[in-house]
Amino acid sequence: MGLGGCIILIAVGAVLTFATDWDMQGVNIDLVGVIFMIVGLIGVATFSSIARRRRVVMPPTTPVVDDRPHPHTRDGYHNGYGA
Repeated sequence: MGLGGCIILIAVGAVLTFATDWDMQGVNIDLVGVIFMIVGLIGVATFSSIARRRRVVMPPTTPVVDDRPHPHTRDGYHNGYGA
């Protein structure tokens, strides 16, 4: 369940708890709404902690300097422009 699902659970739970006056035998609608809100909050907390771990911060890269001598030397006879 993603962040959107958790927010929907919180919203549905709030509607069931605060905005309805339905009566069902054997079911306490207010309690069901509170349970939905608690599960939604737990989901948001879990999702945010997992998303924080996934976020990778790359350290700034340092330029690489190659100090090895170049394998081709120019000696006047073979300067790279011909045989």
